Amino acid sequence: MLMIDNLKVEVEGKKILQGVSLKVEEGEVVVLLGPNASGKSSLAKTLMGFEEYKIIGGEIRFKGKLLNNKKIEDRVKLGMVLSWQSSPVIKGVSLEKLIEKTAKKRVKVKEFGISEKLLKRDLNQGFSGGEKKLVELMQVVSLNPSLVILDEIDAGLDVLKIKQMIKIIKTKLVNNGVGVLVITHQEEVLKLLKPKKVLIMVRGKIVCKSKNYQKVWRVINQHGYDKCKKCRLLTDR
Repeated sequence: MLMIDNLKVEVEGKKILQGVSLKVEEGEVVVLLGPNASGKSSLAKTLMGFEEYKIIGGEIRFKGKLLNNKKIEDRVKLGMVLSWQSSPVIKGVSLEKLIEKTAKKRVKVKEFGISEKLLKRDLNQGFSGGEKKLVELMQVVSLNPSLVILDEIDAGLDVLKIKQMIKIIKTKLVNNGVGVLVITHQEEVLKLLKPKKVLIMVRGKIVCKSKNYQKVWRVINQHGYDKCKKCRLLTDR
């Protein structure tokens, strides 16, 4: 469904992605790991069409359509949605009104573990960290997407909230054929998602693709990402 081929990107003349290739199928979970400033969030923003991220090589195809020159709204209309760790506070717009205006699919707050009282409040105004994440995920599901990019939405959550989030991702997205690209630093996320494909990005390049998420995390935990730079197959010799 999503095919990225030899993608090269720069921001203000600085190369930040240097030949990234990956794909996400329908109903597939792909996890992207990597150290800070490795290009993970830059990839997410490039996929969504943020203007400052200039594609200077390669291509992005979604549902067979070339996205390189498509605007953000065009990508959203095709069914691509991005959610990241910082949810904005929007004063004067209630959660209920936002869902009413943007939803393409009916959602119930109870199914997301959210209090009905939050519906009447301004979006994210005074919400706890966990409430913000659940509300964000509810908005994502309400858009009835085909592909969801989740950029560290687990950041700052305890284990119980992470479990709640992963359950929603599985039941509301993956089980309905939605492709999910997850960017994370959390071992708990890997354990709960059990992805069949894990990628590691270092300095703007995918240096490892593996089906064994347990081995990947063990090597990173023991050696850090330096091991990934030296051993592209991520063996633990």
